[in-house]
Amino acid sequence: MTLPRAFYLRPARVVARGLLGCVLLSRRGRVLTAGRIVETEAYLGPDDAASHAAIRPVAARGLFYGPGGRAYVFRIYGVHHCLNAITGRTGHPGCVLIRALEPIAGTRAMARRRGVAAESVGLTNGPGKLAEALAITLRDNGADLTRGRLVIGRPPGPRGFAVGVGRRVGITRAVDRLLRFWIRGNPYVSRP
Repeated sequence: MTLPRAFYLRPARVVARGLLGCVLLSRRGRVLTAGRIVETEAYLGPDDAASHAAIRPVAARGLFYGPGGRAYVFRIYGVHHCLNAITGRTGHPGCVLIRALEPIAGTRAMARRRGVAAESVGLTNGPGKLAEALAITLRDNGADLTRGRLVIGRPPGPRGFAVGVGRRVGITRAVDRLLRFWIRGNPYVSRP
């Protein structure tokens, strides 16, 4: 069952932790790929120096300031796509970067797209890797995560895992904020 919009209408930090264990599904034609979210990173509004709401206020304004539950996809280093879930109520920007997935469906298709073995931890253990594996591109920017070809669903079972909390990685601003969350012990986490 897909997460309701109300799930996303909370602060980014709360949503980032809540997304752990949830399932990200991508449909491309007849191909379904999916993975369990095992790592996230919260980005707050304009007061967070690492958030696009602060760095790119004009470019991010439309999506960031609207209601949560939409996809924010951007390209990093001109090569890799990154998927974020917009959070918060209208006028209160925030988002959550989906950093890593544990593949659960369509692993052969993911492996073809990535050019790696289906059993490889490197299949989806980073934001650019999971976007490529699930065929997420800029055309998904603004997609409704509660319905459509790119959605996030409830965890398939009980949340019986320990959560790690630490500094954000791969950025140069506001790195000391404890806004990165992961499922402890999961091999698909990008940085243990």
